[in-house]
Amino acid sequence: MEITGVETFQVPPRWLFVKVSTDEGVAGWGEATLEGRSGTVRTAVHELAELIVGQDAERIEDHWQTMTKAGFYRGGPVFGSAVAGLDQALWDIAGKSLGVPVHRLLGGPVRDRMRVYSWVGGDDPHQVKDAIAKQIDAGFTAVKMNVSGRMPHLASAADVAAVLDRMAAAREALGPDRDFAVDFHGRVPFETAARLIPELTPFHVMFVEEPTLPEYSHLLSRLADQVPIATGERLYHRSEFLPALQAGVSVVQPDVSHAGGITEVRRIASLADVFDACLAPHCPLGPIALAACLQVDFATPNAVIQEQSLGIHYNVGNDLLDYLVDTSVFDFRDGYVEKPPRPGLGIEIDESAVRAAAANPHVWRTPTWRHADGSFAEW
Repeated sequence: MEITGVETFQVPPRWLFVKVSTDEGVAGWGEATLEGRSGTVRTAVHELAELIVGQDAERIEDHWQTMTKAGFYRGGPVFGSAVAGLDQALWDIAGKSLGVPVHRLLGGPVRDRMRVYSWVGGDDPHQVKDAIAKQIDAGFTAVKMNVSGRMPHLASAADVAAVLDRMAAAREALGPDRDFAVDFHGRVPFETAARLIPELTPFHVMFVEEPTLPEYSHLLSRLADQVPIATGERLYHRSEFLPALQAGVSVVQPDVSHAGGITEVRRIASLADVFDACLAPHCPLGPIALAACLQVDFATPNAVIQEQSLGIHYNVGNDLLDYLVDTSVFDFRDGYVEKPPRPGLGIEIDESAVRAAAANPHVWRTPTWRHADGSFAEW
């Protein structure tokens, strides 16, 4: 089965879809979204397509090796995301051609349903209690919230108190039987993170995500003995996860649309298992990315929970289900999603809707924040 073409579709709210076609009429879909830089990734996808068009679609591992290593300059979010979208599409083709879900090709399912969580609070969370109540009413048993808005290098007593008040409100709304995770988003300077994390212990947070920027991963060991630490959305290869795991990270969060696709995320999960760490894939993205994550989750013993973007504050104008023919694959019940039974990634893309939306490509950019003194602030 020969690869005959690669197409890309930049669609709202901020997603980049990839379609890989073959001479046997089987097509696969992937998602190469890189938030704020999808246009750049789109160019990289078409450059990498030169390596695989005309080749055998079934040689997924060989294509991964070639796409990631044939260029002298390697790695990073742009190349990682471009490879990821193509890799997902090739797995989709493999599953469809054989008539089985991708998780069957990865060794078969290890569970029947996967726990999922929802976002609450937005980029600058304040009124989280009502937002959590809505998610509980929708049946979710776990949520994630940002720890704060912009955070100064030396947080004041009032800054710390505001965070702790939100944590208390979240725990009160959830009760003892539900969970919440806290995303520091790399926006909290290390000295403030070191002060805050011990104060979170009474709230029994599920995990603290990205408590420091990825370039400061050497500091993680000084934070990891207080609460479970999660990181990985800005790490793109298993070699980048190794120092974080050695520092004591409890949860790895590779993004299947950033970290080389299904092929590499599976390897990252296996590496994490050596350290008795869990997998919780990052996915505030679109339906193809979520479908790819779930295929990995259902075949990975140390996967524990899956992020999903339904109703997330970034989804303005379009949402998770808008480009699907049948949305029931993402029916979330009692905080779980059932194992997808359909071949490939388990979803059917509404191609006409995608093509129509791509006629007006989105231009989404990461917000730029400033501190009170006018200096740059981490978003």
